[in-house]
Amino acid sequence: MHFPITVEIGTLKIQLHAILEPLGMFIGFRYFLYLRKGKGDQIESSKRLWIIIGAIFGALIGSRLVGGLEDPTALAKAPNPLIYFYTNKTVVGGFLGGLFGVELVKKIIGEKHSSGDLFTYPMILALIIGRIGCFSMGIFEETYGVETTAFTGMNLGDGLLRHPVTLYEIVFLMMLWIGLVQLEKRYTLVDGGRFKIFMIAYLFFRLMIDFIKPHYTFSFGLSTIQLVCLGGLIYYAAYIFNPKKLIQPQYA
Repeated sequence: MHFPITVEIGTLKIQLHAILEPLGMFIGFRYFLYLRKGKGDQIESSKRLWIIIGAIFGALIGSRLVGGLEDPTALAKAPNPLIYFYTNKTVVGGFLGGLFGVELVKKIIGEKHSSGDLFTYPMILALIIGRIGCFSMGIFEETYGVETTAFTGMNLGDGLLRHPVTLYEIVFLMMLWIGLVQLEKRYTLVDGGRFKIFMIAYLFFRLMIDFIKPHYTFSFGLSTIQLVCLGGLIYYAAYIFNPKKLIQPQYA
């Protein structure tokens, strides 16, 4: 396997990542519309539109902000900091920025219902597709792992055996999806519970997986993304330490 993986269309060679990233967002949004049509939505359409707008702009700002701060030394050397922020992005920043954008919009429009549950499975699907694209880049995008002697080690383009962390994440997301479906068969989740469980699980996963990724590390042993994950977990601490706020037995 040669990285980055490309797709030939006529005389053009296009990186698979460039196809899968927007495709994942498109398919994820179509899946959201499918679920919304089939299961209904307790939020009226006009308010849902504003919530989606808040999520998009929040995610754009959050992903670039955290991505730009991921390597302070590179940021300090960047000839144009604005371009540097624009060209660096991260999913964790996108999720938390989107969450902030949604909550801000909901306060403005006076929406009280949770809006995240319908987004959860479409986000997982979009992320899985996007991570396949990240894997196709090998070491040519900063989503690879450190060297390893484990049986999972792969040559991602530099001749070294590395942790294929994008594949680990894909497996994790699939297991999380299955786990959420099974959980909802046995329990009744409170309004917003599905989204909160997803966020808590994903933030914890990213906190742990970053220990086997090469990145700028502060003197206390954590990266920018790990600090952001910790901040997100602190935000959800009340639910982490009291799961009854998320899950109720079906037959109480």
